[in-house]
Amino acid sequence: MKILITYFTLTGNTEKIARVICKEVSKKHKADIKKIEEINADTLNKYDLVFVGTPCHAGDLSGPVKNFLNSLPNSPKYKLAGFFTHFSPLWSKDDHDKTRISFEKISKEKQIDYRGTFHCQGVPTFSPEITELVKKTKKLSDEEYNGIIEEARKHPSPEDEERAREFAQIVISKK
Repeated sequence: MKILITYFTLTGNTEKIARVICKEVSKKHKADIKKIEEINADTLNKYDLVFVGTPCHAGDLSGPVKNFLNSLPNSPKYKLAGFFTHFSPLWSKDDHDKTRISFEKISKEKQIDYRGTFHCQGVPTFSPEITELVKKTKKLSDEEYNGIIEEARKHPSPEDEERAREFAQIVISKK
């Protein structure tokens, strides 16, 4: 099986998970890793399975990944799996579940065999305006917010990486 791992990243979190997935699937398959800006929809025709990674932006796919997925043709021969990183340590599942739902919705609309989604926390790089919005929305004091940031700096953690390896194994084992 020939596999592509492609991703968009701003902070390096999603790239770190992409590299973990690539290393895992490379043990038994031919795998390439490329930033999403280095490929186009036609590139995917060379692959049997494509992992697409994104940071969670405003609770959803990043713009570049959403645009890329929307550019895919209907009923391609390759299968698709998604992964994303987010800043949601105390948030409810709903705060980032839209990202998973978007992967699934686009795959269904495009009639792509979708193999699942992985996610984990990552270190955010918020502008001061976004920081204030997060603190206000979640009713966090400066101390609470700083504690969350300290915890976020530990991610993606070795445990997150192990879960990404397990996800990759599950995806490639599906018939």
